[in-house]
Amino acid sequence: MLQICAYLSLALVFLFGTSYVSSETIQGSVLLNSAVFSKIVDKYKAVLIKFDETYPYGDKQDTFKAVVEATLSQSDLLCAEVQVADYGEKENADIAEKYGVKKDDFPVYKLFVEGKDEPVTYTGDVKNADDIKKFLIRESGLWLGLPSCLEDFDKLVAEFQKTPDDKKPDLLKKAEELASKYASEKEKKSAEIYIKTLKKLVETPNFVDTEIKRVEKLKDGKVSDKKKEQLNERLNILTSFQMRLRDEL
Repeated sequence: MLQICAYLSLALVFLFGTSYVSSETIQGSVLLNSAVFSKIVDKYKAVLIKFDETYPYGDKQDTFKAVVEATLSQSDLLCAEVQVADYGEKENADIAEKYGVKKDDFPVYKLFVEGKDEPVTYTGDVKNADDIKKFLIRESGLWLGLPSCLEDFDKLVAEFQKTPDDKKPDLLKKAEELASKYASEKEKKSAEIYIKTLKKLVETPNFVDTEIKRVEKLKDGKVSDKKKEQLNERLNILTSFQMRLRDEL
């Protein structure tokens, strides 16, 4: 995937000239300017664009790198940057103005989703890669996989809401069979959380929302680093449940 992105960047340079690239590109993402913006954005089901200053650096840029890395396996999603200059010819200022992006707000994340007239703006913490990934999953409908989440189980969760009550025991059996295929302890632990949550949902339809609040309260309390890590893993899986169950309502 990294090679494909590199080839894409080179191809864009040959097609549109060296002005396409204004600084070093993060592997797995591309730099966009006015000449190629719509030509690239229109090719993907979802494009996450970070509007930022020229030559961005620091914690916020490291966060973007982490987000890009997490999206490399999802071919329907592209991550890109629009670097806006406030000097000289003010390159890309026209794109920023078009989408209401202001310099004081950099970096600004906007998600362009196929079939939607306007992009969705991320309003969370720009230093939190997991929150940005949750935003991507929720708004694009594409699977990325938050830490500790399992793709096969996320697909089962999507089936859950559509499954009649009398067929849900069959789905739980399917989940238990799926869990037996995992080898690592980490995956087994995640599978166990999925199965317990599915069983709770059979009994209590609003269990996920209630449990998220409970886990968040525990995480914000005085707990050890190890316990906080465990709660974060559980919270990621519960968040995955929440997003997929809402999609099916």
